Amino acid sequence: MSPSEANTVEGTPAGISAGNPADTSAGTPANTAADSPEAIAAVIRALADDLPDVDPERVATRALAGLHAGATDIERDALVVRTAAELIAEEPEYSRLAARLLARTIDTEVGTHGITGFSSGIALGHAEGLVGDETAAFVAAHAAELDAAVNPAADRRFEYFGLRTVYDRYLLRHPVNRAVVETPQHFLLRVACGLSKTAPEAVGFYRLMSSLAYLPSSPTLFNSGTRHTQMSSCYLLDSPQDNIESIYDMYGRIARLSKFAGGIGVAWSRVRSRGALIRGTNGHSNGIVPWLNTLDASVQAVNQGGKRRGAACVYLEPWHPDVLEFLELRDNTGEDARRTHNLNLANWIPDLFMRRVDADGVWSLFDPDEVPELPDLWGAEFDAAYEQAERDGRFVRQMPARELYARMMRTLAQTGNGWMTFKDASNRTCNQAAEPGNVVHLSNLCTEILEVTSDGETAVCNLGSVQLGAHVTDAGIDWDKLRATVRTAVTFLDRVIDINYYPTGQAAASNPRWRPVGLGVMGLQDVFFTLRLPFDSAEARELSTRIAEEIYLTALEASCDLAEEAGPHPAYQETHAARGRLQPDLWDGVTPTQTKRWDTLRDRVASHGLRNSLLIAIAPTATIASIAGAYECIEPQVSNLFKRETLSGEFLQVNTYLVRELKRRGLWTAAIRERIKRAEGSVQDLTELPDDVRLLYRTSWELPQRALIDLAAARSPYIDQSQSLNLFMADPTIGKLSSMYRYAWSTGLKTTYYLRSRPATRIQQATVATAAPAVADEEVIACSLENPEACEACQ
Repeated sequence: MSPSEANTVEGTPAGISAGNPADTSAGTPANTAADSPEAIAAVIRALADDLPDVDPERVATRALAGLHAGATDIERDALVVRTAAELIAEEPEYSRLAARLLARTIDTEVGTHGITGFSSGIALGHAEGLVGDETAAFVAAHAAELDAAVNPAADRRFEYFGLRTVYDRYLLRHPVNRAVVETPQHFLLRVACGLSKTAPEAVGFYRLMSSLAYLPSSPTLFNSGTRHTQMSSCYLLDSPQDNIESIYDMYGRIARLSKFAGGIGVAWSRVRSRGALIRGTNGHSNGIVPWLNTLDASVQAVNQGGKRRGAACVYLEPWHPDVLEFLELRDNTGEDARRTHNLNLANWIPDLFMRRVDADGVWSLFDPDEVPELPDLWGAEFDAAYEQAERDGRFVRQMPARELYARMMRTLAQTGNGWMTFKDASNRTCNQAAEPGNVVHLSNLCTEILEVTSDGETAVCNLGSVQLGAHVTDAGIDWDKLRATVRTAVTFLDRVIDINYYPTGQAAASNPRWRPVGLGVMGLQDVFFTLRLPFDSAEARELSTRIAEEIYLTALEASCDLAEEAGPHPAYQETHAARGRLQPDLWDGVTPTQTKRWDTLRDRVASHGLRNSLLIAIAPTATIASIAGAYECIEPQVSNLFKRETLSGEFLQVNTYLVRELKRRGLWTAAIRERIKRAEGSVQDLTELPDDVRLLYRTSWELPQRALIDLAAARSPYIDQSQSLNLFMADPTIGKLSSMYRYAWSTGLKTTYYLRSRPATRIQQATVATAAPAVADEEVIACSLENPEACEACQ
């Protein structure tokens, strides 16, 4: 069956008009008889058969009113889609209508290449150098079965923003005319075929992705089945050695990794500081800033084939003497040569620093040339080495710990950057770090990956996320469905390791040895809305933890199954699991709820081992959550009504759960919409709504941030890597932030991510005099730390 035949609705071929799709694709003038409002409305009516609040005649009339004389059918089709999308603010059902209209135009575009089904599209893609040899051969051998598996009706699951993102960024395009050569369903089946060994396996994985209950990360979606099978999301590189050869080798490795859509994390704590002696030339070092400025330019230049910008995050330990200049790298003022506008920044913080902040103690800064052992130590061994170096007087200088902490908080407040990530917790709870010498030196671009690195091993992780909203009904979580999804996801995440293209030898050495994967989630907010649980309720925290335990336990079972078939990963004996300790055992006072399953699993792991050293990582999911029509990862909603700007354009996002609530109460009116818009997406002033409804639909800005931290901490014993935890504060101050991040550290969190603030960020300055006298940063911190329960950020 051809794409056009598959998407025929009530006998009308693909494309908006009732004309010949082959003609419409050529950009010929529109057929005015076929393109009357009545004819177009009939097509829309068929597409909107389950959308009762859509007005087909209104869309058709408005679109044709804006159509200029002599417009082509392509222009007409685009205008009809855009017209439907413009009505989303009034009625969210227009999002699905716009998506269905767009799906038909995509279908027409694909049909112009003579593609009559999935297998013919793969053949064309292979001939044009887009599809890999192995995938082309696999599809050719199973063409009938795979063609029959395609379900065009699954396009109806997309919202407009999601399908537009797929069309603009993921579908393969002809190298000459840039028209797409695969439909959305062909795209998902191509991804499945690129990772499958049998046709039934490919069909099963396709159906899971097509249901939008699970999606791999963007690099896998971009590249599976193509000639460039770099499908991993994250690469973590240990700090270059303190010499020019190592630094320039690092630049080259980062460029090669970023070229194929990998996000980069790189440590920089081994490179000597500004003013340090260079013995080879008897000169003095310029420090890390010029090196990072050069890296910044390199990252900007590598844009991943135009699909998305190259991106990297640099990690620095706070004992490095250049730490204060490091914290200024993202400032908008100052000498541009000492700024990095593309790199992200993260502090890699040992517990000793936080204890010194708590105690209002002194903090010593050491040049790595004098204490080269510090990057490779953590916990008690780090404390002992650091304190011995202090006693030996090897520090460059000393400063109050709270002063440095205040500078960290200021950087967060001003830029959202300078993420707080915790070295000791990350190592203490890492399955890979059981053996002496196996050290986690950093996290990744988004702070959810924690793996050991070394000179010879670049840590790698491939990601995918379960859409939790697709596993919940009004009655609760469908646990059987969730388990089935996780088992499939783990199998195919593991499969990436063997098929993957590794741009560097260090990555190729690490990934097959450790076989880590990062299974995450999206749509936690969808679950809470469906079950009517306020984000900060005890019930929400309990359910979130229960979901995390279920996913991790099932993932371990699946990995053990894989180990029984193919053997444990080569470095298994170096892990905590090989010593009988699974992730919950690495946390104090944690007792899982499913004790029988855990006991059975432990016996099986003892017999067979695990195929994967790490299994769970909660990534941001910004793009794939858009495709799935879900809220991002573990985050609360940022607004009930807002515009979102992406590489695909500007899109309106509306909380459909709230809209249904307001409709039930007869309150979804133009006046109410305008009030929500003026309130920047808040419904707290809608006194027509009961208190419990307003409580449910609070935004991230209206939630106590302590609740977000508590939810993250409660699920942490079931996350063997970490979670991208954004925190939100509309009006950050040094005092609020100091208490909030100190609390996050005290709960045992391994990492945090961005601090999100509103544009009108105000930062408490030492020189500002208002109704109260000016307060120095360290005094503000002292106040907040000594009375953390009073911190409004955490209440």
